[in-house]
Amino acid sequence: MARYRRDRINESVKEEMSMILRDVKDPRIADHMITVTAAEVTGDLKYAKIYYSVLGEYDPKELAAGLRAATGYIRRRLAETVDLRVTPELTFIEDRGVRHGAEIAAILRDIGADGKEEEKSDE
Repeated sequence: MARYRRDRINESVKEEMSMILRDVKDPRIADHMITVTAAEVTGDLKYAKIYYSVLGEYDPKELAAGLRAATGYIRRRLAETVDLRVTPELTFIEDRGVRHGAEIAAILRDIGADGKEEEKSDE
């Protein structure tokens, strides 16, 4: 399969997954702000890795269990909206990059605030 076609499929799956996850009624999923950061569909369209991040406090195990439980519903909705020969089996993987970046930004803000206080006390 041509690379540009797979990129289009990945982008389409990512966009549809974002919409579908908003409609899931499972409280383990619905109570959180889930962002789909990427989707990787294999060349034979049988498997897809869905990378997601979550803002706020949450239990990662509960959220993962909710996603696994809703996989059938999500896959059926994906089959209805994305026109593919085969609907891929979904695997959800947490993308910790956004959370890690937020933690680093908070640390840098704290360091910056401490540095300004020290400069003022020296004067």
